[in-house]
Amino acid sequence: MSSAVSAAAPCRFAHYFAICGIDTETGLEPDELAALYRWLEADRQGRDPDTAATGEDFEQNPLKRTFKSKVLARYPENVEWNPFDPDAVNMLCMPKGLSFRTQEDQHDPQFHSFIITKEDGSRTYGFVHTFYEEVTSPQICSAMQTLYQMHNTQSATANTPSSSSSSSSMDSLASSLDEADPTTSSSRRAGGYNSSRDTLYVSKALCLIVPMPFMHACRRFLSQLHRAVTSATTPPLPLESYVHNILYEVPLPAPGRSLKFHGVYEPIVCQRPGLGELQLADFPLTEAFSLLGVENLVQVFTCTLLEMQILLYSRDYQRLMTVAEGITTLLFPFQWQHVYVPILPASLLHFLDAPVPYLMGLQSKEGADRSKLELPQEANLCFVDIDNHYIELPEDFPQFPNKTEFIQELSEVLLSFGISANTGAPPRTHTSPGSAPGSTPSTPARERKTVSLRQLEDDGRNGNLAGDELAVLELLQGNATLERLQALTKRTGVTVARVDALRAGVRAQGTEGQGGRTATEEEELRNAKLNVQLREVFASRFTTMFADYEAFVIQSAPDLESWLTNREQMHNFDKASFLSDQPEPYLPFLSHFIETQMFATFIDNKIMSQWEDKEPLLRVFDGRIDKARLYNVRAPSLRSSSYQRCSILKESAQAIEQRLMKINHTAIHPHLLDMKIGQGKYEQGFFPKLQVDVLNTGPTSNKWSHRTATAQRRKDRHRQQTEHLGLDNDLKEKYMQEARSLGKNLRQPKLSDLSPAVIAQTNWKFVEGLLKECRIKTKRMLVEKMGQEAVELGHGDVNITGLEENTLIASLCDLLERIWSHGLQVKQGKSALWSHLLHYQAREEKLEQQQAESPVSNVPERRKSDCSIAMPSLRVSLIQDMRHIQSMSEIKTDVGRARAWIRLSLEKKLLSQHLKQLLSRHALTKKLYKRYAFLRSEEEKEQFLFHLLSLNTVDYFCFTSVFTTIMIPYRVVIIPIKKLSNAMTTSNPWVCVSGELGDSGIMQIPKNVLEMTFDCQNLGKLTTVQLGHDNAGLLAKWLVDCVMVRNEITGHTYKFPCGRWLGKGVDDGSLERVLIGELAVPSGEEDSGRGCRTPPLQRSPSQTRRINITSLSGRGYKPTSAQIQEAIGEAVNNIVKHFHKPEKERGSLTVLLCGENSLVAALEQFFHHGFKSARLFQKTVFVWDFVEKAVAYMESADQMGDLQETAEPLGMTCQSLCRYVNAINSTPRNIGKDGKFQLLVCLGARDRLLPQWLPLLVECPVIPRMYEDIALLRDRTTVNTLIGVLETLHDFPVTLEASLVKGIDL
Repeated sequence: MSSAVSAAAPCRFAHYFAICGIDTETGLEPDELAALYRWLEADRQGRDPDTAATGEDFEQNPLKRTFKSKVLARYPENVEWNPFDPDAVNMLCMPKGLSFRTQEDQHDPQFHSFIITKEDGSRTYGFVHTFYEEVTSPQICSAMQTLYQMHNTQSATANTPSSSSSSSSMDSLASSLDEADPTTSSSRRAGGYNSSRDTLYVSKALCLIVPMPFMHACRRFLSQLHRAVTSATTPPLPLESYVHNILYEVPLPAPGRSLKFHGVYEPIVCQRPGLGELQLADFPLTEAFSLLGVENLVQVFTCTLLEMQILLYSRDYQRLMTVAEGITTLLFPFQWQHVYVPILPASLLHFLDAPVPYLMGLQSKEGADRSKLELPQEANLCFVDIDNHYIELPEDFPQFPNKTEFIQELSEVLLSFGISANTGAPPRTHTSPGSAPGSTPSTPARERKTVSLRQLEDDGRNGNLAGDELAVLELLQGNATLERLQALTKRTGVTVARVDALRAGVRAQGTEGQGGRTATEEEELRNAKLNVQLREVFASRFTTMFADYEAFVIQSAPDLESWLTNREQMHNFDKASFLSDQPEPYLPFLSHFIETQMFATFIDNKIMSQWEDKEPLLRVFDGRIDKARLYNVRAPSLRSSSYQRCSILKESAQAIEQRLMKINHTAIHPHLLDMKIGQGKYEQGFFPKLQVDVLNTGPTSNKWSHRTATAQRRKDRHRQQTEHLGLDNDLKEKYMQEARSLGKNLRQPKLSDLSPAVIAQTNWKFVEGLLKECRIKTKRMLVEKMGQEAVELGHGDVNITGLEENTLIASLCDLLERIWSHGLQVKQGKSALWSHLLHYQAREEKLEQQQAESPVSNVPERRKSDCSIAMPSLRVSLIQDMRHIQSMSEIKTDVGRARAWIRLSLEKKLLSQHLKQLLSRHALTKKLYKRYAFLRSEEEKEQFLFHLLSLNTVDYFCFTSVFTTIMIPYRVVIIPIKKLSNAMTTSNPWVCVSGELGDSGIMQIPKNVLEMTFDCQNLGKLTTVQLGHDNAGLLAKWLVDCVMVRNEITGHTYKFPCGRWLGKGVDDGSLERVLIGELAVPSGEEDSGRGCRTPPLQRSPSQTRRINITSLSGRGYKPTSAQIQEAIGEAVNNIVKHFHKPEKERGSLTVLLCGENSLVAALEQFFHHGFKSARLFQKTVFVWDFVEKAVAYMESADQMGDLQETAEPLGMTCQSLCRYVNAINSTPRNIGKDGKFQLLVCLGARDRLLPQWLPLLVECPVIPRMYEDIALLRDRTTVNTLIGVLETLHDFPVTLEASLVKGIDL
């Protein structure tokens, strides 16, 4: 290979020209694909796969079978920086292998593109022109005839239906791909191929392999090349000249320039965007939009951003490629980081089993029915049926921000080019098999009928690009009959709307295009302008959404090397702060999006740009953000969610137009090569064997090889500098590979040797990837949760939001679905996990029945509880949890049920235990899964369960907080203190349970029953219990230790301590109390959970503290004045912190006002300090007695007119205090004196009156009678400090729970 080739090559337009087709030497070989299926099928049924894979399949019509194709020739032999991969090229040029036709079939040439992604993520594009060429080899014709005879005898003997009615998803997939082709005519089906009567044709492919996606240019070059072979006159030059020219003499256009080169018949123009513009994308977005419709395309785009599994489905390879490339170019500035195979060769179907995000395209056979296409995994799948213009979406995923306005803007851009935007059937979400059959996509007849009707209405339906309208119009205008017809219709008042619209549309674009350009050039220009405008609309969404992203990037490493080595442990983006800065409606989408691999890679690139050149997309994106900043200082619109339209549509289209109007560079014309006389001749209709010697080497010198040489020298210099920086590139690449942790080694399936060993290897990589993902996800969930708890304990800053927690749990559900669908063999419905659970449930229930019939009963495993004296323990049962979910009518689908079950198990801390139990039925797992499946890899499975077990160390309320409308059974147990009081009481007790979501209402407790159950709509986390009785009968006094309440579905048990009497003439005379609850920890919990538990919620003050305060015993612990002041500060501080948290995460304010260490408790201590001996004349005195005396004094003083002289506001304050105290005293509720004091403090905090009331109480002459001199209440400075502290609460809206203020009339 000459050195000139290697020097000039990086900037050559095309790297290879290849020809694929039938190898006449080896003859007809069946494609390995068929053998591979037989191998997989035998492996599944447990027969010896190797014997089954040999032998042929004669049941299928030979013209419908696939045969092995081969790369017949390629020029040049090799290019060093882009080695030729014959397997991949052959597989993608002819994804189905060779196909045969006879003269009766249609055989128009077809064009499609493909992409090869290398291990490092770099891409090469292939453009393929496939046509049918007559078979001249007699051996092949006779082989085909023999196959036909064998097929006929086989089908005569085997009229019985085939026995492989297995439910394996892969088989059904294969069979739906091999569905009979309805194009065969009946006469042929009888006789088949007859070599004496029929002409046999076989497919052949011409392929250009290029570094950049110049689709239009390649398409035109290849079709001109094919036209030269089929036309009656020979082309001006031998074909070698044209191929040599495009390989060696046509350069890549420089950024921001356009280039003209020559095909066989006419010149071809292409252009490349400049450095500040969006990168090159030549696939017509128009087509993607008109095939799917704007709304559907935006939905698929959203699924792509959230890294779901996206499967495109179409008969046409080029459509698959157009939609896949269209969607991925719209992602700017982000890049798809996972498996990307826009055309999935038939031999790689096992890749649909991949438990990772992917974007793949699958070819559908004509007449194949979507409902028969069983995919291994559908819980997180976005299925895009391109030909029928409809999509199926995953169940619940967040919508793209400002979706309606966004769709509106896109539609306007399309309309400005004369394209209607309302195409595409409305999207469907996955429906479970149980739903009404009319709604499922499995009614192909109806589907087809509506599609054909729509095709009649709108020609854009059958994939005609709106760009073809020009050609249609030319045809119509040149047609005399049509002209006459139209004149006639005009007279009769009927308009031919379609033609008129075309005319108007073309007139609109035709005004500027008269500069001597052809219709195709016109169309290309129009497509290019529309492409760039649509892409700009998408790009501007991201520039507004992420305008301030730089502020949240965490730059923590001193140099590249240390950053790369510690990449795993580092937080590189402040997610919580970023989210807190975003408008509320964006949050559901953004919280998911910033967890994706593509966002992580984008931020990685940003961090690495400190040490090396910016990644091109990032450079353009940052440039746009800077520009936007110059134009508008974005501060005021920061948190606004109002929609900002794209402002640079015109400029972007003009840039392209200028390049295409004014060509910057023209390549050397094709010319005669140094060929021997007689070379380069060929027969019409047959693509000749080209001359290798002239095509394998480039010209020794030409005018742009020195341009590359200088570029090369520049590159070498740069490389030496970067090496000088100390990290060689291989090492960096290795780190980056590891840093982008997940699925990275799986980014691309190897398009080559597909032995069973390779498939096993691929699956093994999947298993490792899933395990790693599980480790990272559980760790992330723990760190977030622990972070939040550490804050409650007083360490660090809070950095998790309820939103983020929900996102993490949703992604855990998604991971479990992917694990359960890996290597799946038998599946019912859309959710692999729920399907497994149902199989398990069926088996267990069968066993239960058998056990019920046999006398030996099985003792259920019990979960111990620390209050076993009263609360009967709740049995741990996987089946029971399933039944709870099954009885929830709110959930309609299997995927939803699986997610709810995961949330419930997580909340009960049983996820790992349940899944372990599910997988312990080995026979079932074996029946449902192939042997390479994740769930059958013992060691990985154990590690996976261990990672999930670690989630038991934190508390989740992810079930209770999401399913807020369901009915939940609760159990209440009242525990009296038996030693000191009657366990029985003659009065009629009642109870009311309140939670964050509501209360149960007052429920009478049957006499002398200490336990009851009730059903009630989900109350959320429980906060208070009101307990009371009506004081009837002789034994109406009741000393209650505590009340226990349990949610019977989640098993959460709350303890509400009381430790006080309820009864007249005892304690403070209270007949009802409001108790504050805390979550009780079951004592049976594993030790692993103990060390790092969630800190407990505060609860109602315990009995001992209460009794000490009121000095019933006269002795016991008395806090010092310093401790009391500290407690008040702490209590107020907690309330302030509460209001600084985001609303959804605040928890209960009642606890902070009335619980242990609360404001009420602290003020009680303050008022009790220095309180004179409590027992005067054997009667207990309470703080409330002091308040009442003070109020009585004020009222009498007021009547005597003593207060007249005081300042007006003080008089008002006096009145307010008296009004409040009287209102509390006159309430119909029987709350005791301590309860009344509590209520006064709460109301004072709510209405911001406490600091005004304090001076009144201090000034009151009653004080010396009731307080010692050392009392804090008599210390002026302390009181003033307290007033200052309480005033800080004025900034916050204190709202009181209904259970506290019931019956107060103010």
